[in-house]
Amino acid sequence: MNKLMLTALSGLTIISLIGCSKVTQKKEVTTQMVRVITLKKQEISRTIEFSSTLESKKEVDLVPASPGKIDHILVRIGDHVSKGQLVVQMDPTQLITAKIQFENLKSDMKRVEALRQSGTITQQSFDQTKAQYDLNKTNLQYMEKNVNLRSPINGVVSAKNFEDQEMYSGSPNAQTGKVSIVTIVEMNPLKALVDIPESYLPQIKSGMQVTVATDVFPNKIFPAHVVRIYPTIDQSTLSVKVEIEVPNAAEMLRPGMFCRATVDFGKAEALVVPYQAVLKMQGSNERYVFLEKNGKSERVVVTLGKRFNDQTEIVSDSIAEGDHLIVVGQNRLIGGDSVTVVH
Repeated sequence: MNKLMLTALSGLTIISLIGCSKVTQKKEVTTQMVRVITLKKQEISRTIEFSSTLESKKEVDLVPASPGKIDHILVRIGDHVSKGQLVVQMDPTQLITAKIQFENLKSDMKRVEALRQSGTITQQSFDQTKAQYDLNKTNLQYMEKNVNLRSPINGVVSAKNFEDQEMYSGSPNAQTGKVSIVTIVEMNPLKALVDIPESYLPQIKSGMQVTVATDVFPNKIFPAHVVRIYPTIDQSTLSVKVEIEVPNAAEMLRPGMFCRATVDFGKAEALVVPYQAVLKMQGSNERYVFLEKNGKSERVVVTLGKRFNDQTEIVSDSIAEGDHLIVVGQNRLIGGDSVTVVH
């Protein structure tokens, strides 16, 4: 009898274990409650802002062609100079000597010309005197430029790196570390270089109107325009460099000033969504959203476009008009979740 009872108990134990096993195999399925909006394209003004720094279009370092003593610097930092204006005078001793020699050659030249006309001098003698005269004339013109340094542009003196009576050797000044005697920058117009995404390349045209703003003059907008589009695409940023010219007749703007250039690309249709619907991957700049498709969540990486207060434009080849974008409950999703849409 004990044997029969033991067998029965063993059977019950096996049945009980099998029953427990069946219970543990059941999985609990959870459904996330979400709210969605149906995506619809809107017409937006396609204006994009780019950060840049204002630069001088022309900057000239005045240096003599050969070493010598600086006789006199005629300008100070901040002075306006005109094209052709005398800015620096070097020691004129060699120039004075060259002028005296040239005056003597001019007299010789007049004499041989008269002799040639009378036929009392050979053509060879005339050619030799003429060659020496031309050589000295060219040398004198070179020396005049080397002694009297003139500004090749209209601009403002931005640096003065030497003083009167100092020797100029062509090496950097011991105190300033600069090679040029004087630096002149063009103030009007200025330029700004901006990097524009390659997707906008077909819409960028030379002469296109642009507006420029600065933090220094927060209530002032400066008109500008595109003057040059660089021919190559930067592979690291997938952008094209564009040069913007900024008129600066009043010289309110300065080279080195931070600015924001706004380019108007006209009207366009775009998907605009609540900004909070867009999530950001931690540790990166990747942005993504969740769509609801057939009761499941789908994670989609997007690029942000223009911002409109609490809304933003999103761009993705995987999102189309009519899709259901999850706008509430997306923070709890990972992708592939079962979702129930509530209203």
